[in-house]
Amino acid sequence: MNNPRVSQASRREFLRRAGLFSALTGSAAPLALNLAALGTAAAQTSGDYKALVCLFLFGGNDAFNMVLPTDAASWSAYNATRNQAPDSIALLPAGTAPVLTAEAGSPARLGGVLGINPARPQGRSFALHPLMGALQTMFNSDRRLAIVPNVGPLIVPTTKAQINGVPLPARLYSHNDQQSTWQALGPEGATLGWGGRMGDLLASANSRTVFTTVSASGNAVFLSGNVIRQYQVGSNGAIRMGADGAGRVYGSTSVASALQRLASSARSGNLLEADMAAVGGRTITAETVLRTALRPASDPAFGTPTGGNYSANADPKLRYDNPLTGATAFNNVAQQLQIVARMIDAGVSGATGVGRQVFFVSLGGFDTHDQQNRGHADLMARLAHALRYFDTTLGAIGAQQRVTTFTGSDFGRTFTSNGDGTDHGWGGHHFVMGGAVRGGDLYGSFPLLGLKNANNNNFDSSPDQLGNGALLPATSVDQLGATLGRWFGLSDAQLLDVFPNLANFNPGVRNLGFMT
Repeated sequence: MNNPRVSQASRREFLRRAGLFSALTGSAAPLALNLAALGTAAAQTSGDYKALVCLFLFGGNDAFNMVLPTDAASWSAYNATRNQAPDSIALLPAGTAPVLTAEAGSPARLGGVLGINPARPQGRSFALHPLMGALQTMFNSDRRLAIVPNVGPLIVPTTKAQINGVPLPARLYSHNDQQSTWQALGPEGATLGWGGRMGDLLASANSRTVFTTVSASGNAVFLSGNVIRQYQVGSNGAIRMGADGAGRVYGSTSVASALQRLASSARSGNLLEADMAAVGGRTITAETVLRTALRPASDPAFGTPTGGNYSANADPKLRYDNPLTGATAFNNVAQQLQIVARMIDAGVSGATGVGRQVFFVSLGGFDTHDQQNRGHADLMARLAHALRYFDTTLGAIGAQQRVTTFTGSDFGRTFTSNGDGTDHGWGGHHFVMGGAVRGGDLYGSFPLLGLKNANNNNFDSSPDQLGNGALLPATSVDQLGATLGRWFGLSDAQLLDVFPNLANFNPGVRNLGFMT
């Protein structure tokens, strides 16, 4: 499962580049091979550019309070389970006015949930968290937001009756293992992510392959491929090695050039030294490209221009309304999406020589065992603001149709409360956003909410809930990823290569239908 085959097209591209340097030996060869893509002039036109953006919610998002069924039976089960002492985590019905004197983050202070109108409501009614007004608009009016309910890692389609007789993902309910399983289809220790595997298969669309998979949130196994190495950017672009933004060291371009030669040249045949030199050269050369390719963060498309030095912390576009303080606050995930938007802008223009890119950004803090009302309210506000900012920015650069953003998380959480929070679950609901998304609808079966037994925490009345009300996923991560991958340009055979569990699902359900 962790060793997918590389497509013949990408293999040919890799071998073509390698062949150009077949005559090189010694320390020059590794550096040349790694920088081959960077030395090619940008040949990719902007007409077929596409990007996938994974926004990962680290800690395990409580999706029960993000997307809610509000029909009478569901709401009754929801209240009976979540309205518990000492600190109810049950949100209030749609139309309930917020009580501004109530405790910050409390259901009373938040007011009622926000109704949404899916095109296929499955005979039920639904709502979003009270602080997701921006996403309510994107779902109901803009139709650029879809919801995929009850997604999680699965090896085969699994019902509650079958759960003890079929293979299950390894080490369920473990943060590290399930983060890895979401991103790489295997527990901690997996080395190849499905975003990176897609990059392997589509690398031939990029003349500068170094920018194929890009993280704005540190190292992410999601972006690791067999051939493609993920490239990491900081909040303001490339992570520099030595030189300043003008390509100088101590005010001198000559010193910068000397540093580049030293950092990118191995002085012996040692393999580790050669590899380190290759990394150094790749970093320096990539930064040189981005230095001129990226429009500044202060450009009106991305931020708010100022008379002096640009400050992301003070930029109104990157600030959200903090429900705990009543004041605006800086939103780091919006800033991550700002640099992603700038990279996409450069990709669409042809400045970075890419036709396909996969990005990774993240928001942490979702392990809400305690004080969930306060913590989760703030996280929902930040998530909604960041997604709306990104959608608006993509509109400003004419890229909404070219970019699809989706959420992922370790797992969902339990339906039951532990007093003022929730515990680790399995399935959860997720957003997919973009101009190519068939928004305003649900894609997949929304789970039935039941009541726990009087003498234990089992939910025998629901076919979708396990112990403590955790959701048994109805849709696999493989199905979600394959639907995105098909839009991205992968063939059916390539999708089966990237998502090995997909073969266990009927062909009729491998495409969830949320992409045009």
